[in-house]
Amino acid sequence: MREMTYAEALAEAIYDSMADDPTVALVWGSMMGLAGAKLMAPVRNDFADRILDPPISEAGIAGIGVGAALAGARPIIPFGTASFMFRAWDQIIHEAGTARYMSNGAATAPMVFHALHGIRGGGAPQHSQSPQAMAWNAPGIEIVLASTPADIKGLFRTAVKSDNPTIVFDHGKLMGMKGPVPDGDYDIPFGVADIKRKGGDVTIVATSLQVHTALAAADELAKDGIEAEIVDLRTLVPLDTEAILASLLRTGRLVIVDECAPRCSVASEIAATVAEEGFDLLKAPIRRVMRMEAPVPYSPVLEAELSPRPDRIVAAVRSVVD
Repeated sequence: MREMTYAEALAEAIYDSMADDPTVALVWGSMMGLAGAKLMAPVRNDFADRILDPPISEAGIAGIGVGAALAGARPIIPFGTASFMFRAWDQIIHEAGTARYMSNGAATAPMVFHALHGIRGGGAPQHSQSPQAMAWNAPGIEIVLASTPADIKGLFRTAVKSDNPTIVFDHGKLMGMKGPVPDGDYDIPFGVADIKRKGGDVTIVATSLQVHTALAAADELAKDGIEAEIVDLRTLVPLDTEAILASLLRTGRLVIVDECAPRCSVASEIAATVAEEGFDLLKAPIRRVMRMEAPVPYSPVLEAELSPRPDRIVAAVRSVVD
């Protein structure tokens, strides 16, 4: 095991993927924020012939990637901030996402879109979006939301090898977070959630940065004898519904932590799925802890008030346990 930052693990996954497969290409853009340029230097130095530096046009960059994927390449398309993806929504949703269906399987778009989502600190509305629920509303696209350095390396490698278009949403605040990463090459299969903490009193389902928020809340709850089980979904498409229901069978109570806005969110879909498939397992109503229903403010004080926080999770858990 090595100790690595999240960003280092991601950069290593990209390097290894390009070294393993000559069809993997990188349409260069803002990757992992300002620190990405240094971390990605080995990729740029060793695979310069497979890196394209187009002008900044999200729609154009995505269109180039879709065309390359349909022609046999496996491109990686970084958008930088997830809010910028909206300018390429047509190419992502209508072209990449529907290629296999509209061709009856004759064509595929094996490509990875990468974006930094979430309330990052002073990003205001234009730089703080978490559009994973919007992407989930479009069939045909796989969605990855990792929370640790080890997970992002294994999941990103799987994303590059997938024959389906995949969006990897990373939270900007995760990039400097350190953790153990296994030595050597490894892939983590999609659709397999991970239990980040075991407990028997309440299930907390989370993704990305909010896994760590949930773990902090679980530490506080444990002081009062409430043991929370933290289910890290890791991917939304495919979704590990069985892991959620199995945890709920043990605890009977569910709190979902999600950085999307509350309406038609990731948490909304999970709550609906549990209501349909595991209602008889519930001992209390489902609670959601989410970004509040307002544009993300620039003010740090207001931004913190809007965000999911450990104290909000603790309050939600107490409401279902009590």
